[in-house]
Amino acid sequence: MLNLIYFIIILGIIVLVHEFGHFIFAKMFGIYVYEFAIGMGPKLFHWKSKKGETEYSIRAIPIGGFCSLAGEDVESDELEKIPKDRRLQSKKAWQRFLVMFFGAGNNFILAFLLLFVLALGWGAASSKPIISELVSNNPAEQAGLEVGDYILKINGHKVKTSDDVSIYLQVENKDKPITFTVRRNNKEMEFEVTPVKEEIDGSSIYRVGIISQGEVERGFFPSIRYAFVKMGALLRQMVITLRGLFTGGLSVNQLSGPVGIYSIVGTQASAGFENILYLIALLSINVGFINLLPFPAFDGGRILFLIIEKIKGSPVKPETENKIHTIGFILLLALMLYITFNDILKLF
Repeated sequence: MLNLIYFIIILGIIVLVHEFGHFIFAKMFGIYVYEFAIGMGPKLFHWKSKKGETEYSIRAIPIGGFCSLAGEDVESDELEKIPKDRRLQSKKAWQRFLVMFFGAGNNFILAFLLLFVLALGWGAASSKPIISELVSNNPAEQAGLEVGDYILKINGHKVKTSDDVSIYLQVENKDKPITFTVRRNNKEMEFEVTPVKEEIDGSSIYRVGIISQGEVERGFFPSIRYAFVKMGALLRQMVITLRGLFTGGLSVNQLSGPVGIYSIVGTQASAGFENILYLIALLSINVGFINLLPFPAFDGGRILFLIIEKIKGSPVKPETENKIHTIGFILLLALMLYITFNDILKLF
């Protein structure tokens, strides 16, 4: 039961911060806001502001949320007789961009603040890709890698942090040797490491046997630096993961939806409060990054239409744009159902 409460609170915070970004800029630019909702499905609680304009609601399914703006549904706008100067399409391109961007922007700000607080309270671990420990009788040790080696590349991909090392080891072809390029005593050296396959809870895990744990620093400026470096590393992870999905390094079956996240919440909650904060930061970055992808129904898809408008010199018809976003939403819903089904299968 406690895990469910954590799950609802974590997703609620991330969605609230995201939708508030859209909401505050829409209000700032005088766009009519129909509803600000946390959750999906039937309304549990709802109320209106004093002016009676925006409806605020908490809905039954604690997944997602939305900020419904005038201009997203032309028929509703006409039916409600919303003045044209209060619709999204009537605003300047830079204003619409800020409204669309700051859902994700708020998620990035939240993640940065949480990472800073984590480093300030629990210490800022160095993210340098240095091998701090080798697991005995594992492939890395057998291949000749040593403690203190500074990892420069994995299969030719440059790495900047220990997070880069982790993600490349996940997306590279596990059935072939992985080439590590390291710096040792000011010399650049290469080693081929063949991962060992292990079966854990029905899933195949490939291990090379290296551990990278940097020294911990404390203080305000090390914490600021840690937050910036970690943000950059996690965003690169998202880019590498996306590329892996297209190149075949990762399968859609390896992605997690709400059910998978629920399982992770339980694990992190038992590991301590700092792990929960890190999970919120990680998920917030994920939500922000995904929403900026130039796909219909995402904020990035709406920003793409702004770019198209600037290129062609005239806006795409609202009706046409809304239809495209609706199709995109249906496709995303189908993908989410598929991922959720796979998450449920993993539980058995």
